[in-house]
Amino acid sequence: MSPLLELKHITKRFPGVLALDDVSLSVGSGEVVALIGENGAGKSTLMKILGGVHQADAGEIWFDGRPVTIRHVAGALVLGIGFIHQELNVLDNLSVAANVFMGREPTWGGPLRLIDRQKIARDSEQYLKRLGLNISPGTPLRELSLAQQQMVEIAKALSQNARLIIMDEPTSSLTLSETERLLATVCDLSENGVSVIYISHRLGEIEFCADRVVALRDGRNAGELQTGEVSHTKMVSLMIGRKLEDLYVRGNGSQRPRYFEVEGLRTRYRPQHKISFDVAGGEILGFAGLVGAGRSEMAQAIFGVDAPLEGKIRLDDQPLVIHSAHDAIEAGIYLAPEDRRRTGLITEMSVRENITMAGLKHCSTWWLIRADRETEVARQQVETLHVKTPGVETKTMDLSGGNQQKVVLAKWLSLEPKVIIFDEPTRGIDVGAKAEIYGLMRDLANRGVAIVMISSEMEEVLGVSDRIAVMHEGEITGFLTREEFSEQAIMNLAVGRKAA
Repeated sequence: MSPLLELKHITKRFPGVLALDDVSLSVGSGEVVALIGENGAGKSTLMKILGGVHQADAGEIWFDGRPVTIRHVAGALVLGIGFIHQELNVLDNLSVAANVFMGREPTWGGPLRLIDRQKIARDSEQYLKRLGLNISPGTPLRELSLAQQQMVEIAKALSQNARLIIMDEPTSSLTLSETERLLATVCDLSENGVSVIYISHRLGEIEFCADRVVALRDGRNAGELQTGEVSHTKMVSLMIGRKLEDLYVRGNGSQRPRYFEVEGLRTRYRPQHKISFDVAGGEILGFAGLVGAGRSEMAQAIFGVDAPLEGKIRLDDQPLVIHSAHDAIEAGIYLAPEDRRRTGLITEMSVRENITMAGLKHCSTWWLIRADRETEVARQQVETLHVKTPGVETKTMDLSGGNQQKVVLAKWLSLEPKVIIFDEPTRGIDVGAKAEIYGLMRDLANRGVAIVMISSEMEEVLGVSDRIAVMHEGEITGFLTREEFSEQAIMNLAVGRKAA
């Protein structure tokens, strides 16, 4: 039986860049194929060719046993190829049903072409039920969770009679339970004959749902894993050409005990609980916990974004009073937030402007900003952190996720940090970029900086941390030393079983 889709020897060039070099990929009917690779490996370019956004310079596309030419997005939809992007393509001011049939509304009344809202609602409901989404088609989209909005996107693809659905980082903004529901939906689609190309940096999801894995590296096929061969270690090796254990770097053992101390911190999120911990200079203290444990709220209180109700903060034996982010920055305490695009960067501004934004006084003379100093600082940080960018005047929105995260770090590193709080430091970035971020964190710790790392990835917490604090519903339920590290120990504390 021939595959539903075959991409044969696809090559694509952009000015100065060979994005794809003789890449091939096939997908069978009802098969879930995971496409993995670092940022810049060619995944997005390959999918945009399949989706009609780009045209290949060489190669063939075969669909349902015949050669096809996909010149535009509408051509992909006609074939039955649906695309669910990481950034949702929905309108939250419209109803669920209106989003499902957006641009394809059935009409009545002859030349009047009146929208048949009853048919839209009726037809939408069958697709929502198929996905286990128990909501009314008339519900405004803004009232749904991110995961439910993602399901609406899938319902839209099904309403287009999609035979192949491309999912690009579909769980990057979802909670654990929402992710589990989406993965179950992927399995249901497969059982009903719908093929899926699943793109994700979360390799655990791929182990769960993929029938086969195809890896790209530097625009070329890097290898393939068949059913039964798929494992985290093998996927990492295919993507980056080195072993998983090489990602993590241990500290040099030089630490200043109790360098940064938080005592009796009460936040608006869980005012009934007090949080106390300390971090040595040169230590990475990882914070683990389930979604809603209050870790990000704690970080925002320390940084002054949401001033704490109560608590003492000391740095190098000196008490601090932090009422705002400005106070924290002046003290040398910095936060790399979870949502870098929304709260860590101004993506419409250049790399230079983002890097120097928090330290403009160091680039000024008599309150006048010196563009030459800004450029010098930005170039130095870009070089030090190996930020891949055409130049410091490039808009930050045009960088990959990993390089955007490096720009967030560059902003703080230019100010000689004493404490840095990393909230989900590798969210949505590939394994290779993760290794670089881990290396930067360890370099900072080795220079005596106190590091607080909040992460929802178990492997990351276990691999990067020198010590782990675990939170449950707004309080710390226990601390683990490296000798005590295990997934079981973390989960016991994360569900509220306090350490003895």
